Amino acid sequence: MKQKPSAINIIWLSLVLIATVTAAYTGRMDEVTKASFDYAKSAVTLAIGLIGPMALWLGIMRVAEAGGLMKIIARAMRPLMVRLFPDVPPEHPAMSAMIMNMAANTLGLGNAATPMGIKAMQELDKLAVEKGTATNAMCLFLAINTSSVTILPLGVITVRAAANASSPSEILIPAIIATICSTVIAIIASKLLAGRETTVQQFPDTVSYDKAEETEKDATDLIMPGIGGRIFVWLLIIAFAGAVIFRVSQAEAFTLSADTMGTVSNWLIPVLISFFLVFGYFRGVRIYETLTDGAKEGFTTAVKIIPFMVAIFVAIGMFRASGAMDIMITLLSPVTELIGMPAEALSMALMRPLSGSGAFGIMSEIVNNDPDSFLSFLVSTMQGSTETTFYVLAVYFGSVGIRRTRHALPAALCADAAGIIASVLVCNLWFS
Repeated sequence: MKQKPSAINIIWLSLVLIATVTAAYTGRMDEVTKASFDYAKSAVTLAIGLIGPMALWLGIMRVAEAGGLMKIIARAMRPLMVRLFPDVPPEHPAMSAMIMNMAANTLGLGNAATPMGIKAMQELDKLAVEKGTATNAMCLFLAINTSSVTILPLGVITVRAAANASSPSEILIPAIIATICSTVIAIIASKLLAGRETTVQQFPDTVSYDKAEETEKDATDLIMPGIGGRIFVWLLIIAFAGAVIFRVSQAEAFTLSADTMGTVSNWLIPVLISFFLVFGYFRGVRIYETLTDGAKEGFTTAVKIIPFMVAIFVAIGMFRASGAMDIMITLLSPVTELIGMPAEALSMALMRPLSGSGAFGIMSEIVNNDPDSFLSFLVSTMQGSTETTFYVLAVYFGSVGIRRTRHALPAALCADAAGIIASVLVCNLWFS
């Protein structure tokens, strides 16, 4: 059966061609040329910058996996995940890796979520019959990722607090409602689009991996710590608990300031790292050797994603530099204002799926100018309830060499649209 071309092909080509044609009319051909080289360089720089975080978190994930934490979490979430991902075996490492990624996203831990998501994609790729083609599970997983399941958008709250907004955390409930809407639409769209395709998928009963051999191998690698080591670690845990109590007692009163939110964000990552390592240690994992073995994957993965990131970044850079985005905003403004979206927020809505840094910059500028305005509230909610779709697809699919993305992009864009519309509706009701 002849395969249909992936949607990302025509979208990517359209961005490049529209940018070139627009630049011919606007006289910005030199800016477009410069942007193509600058964004290609930025893509490589960003990919190289990901090597460290990827190496660290893939190593930590290996420790958690060796200690059995992934299986424990997977069992706890099995009823829901089995229904969402029926073609992934409940005990497969892909299931627990997806759960860990979603949990990190929920807490707003982007640096940890990306390596965990890449780990999930690598495990899902092992279940694929046709290499280089996204499976239904991959498409659904990425659609959920791009819907930004976040209940604690610390970065946005920190910006609002730094701008002296009267209630920095007021966006929490609107953002949660918007992200729930986008996630529900992502799941529905993925299921409906998957049902229309006839590509053969891998199902649990056709998966061949030896659980007994895997369990036996894990058991032989475990070396339980001695009594002295266990006592030492427990003393450190008690000392940390004492430090927490001391810090709380020293605080005169809890105030939601930029410093407070920064402190919360700074504490989450070290605590999470320490928890994984301590868990692995008590389970008998040789944590240093296991972490360094897992970290090796970070280097090879970063190299794999460079071509995909260069392609996406260049198209986006050319599109922005040509003035095509400004023209699109002008044309769409009369329509978006009918649903209560100010023209200034449209640039944020269009930028969010394309560039995370660009969208964050727009949001920060608007918030700093007038932190308590409706526009500031709206763009903050958008930032906290949507994700950088093209970046996510480029990084995650690039990590496993997926070139035929099937329905992943249409489902993700449906989720983006749902998140933006929900943000507008919820914010209008909130301010009414």
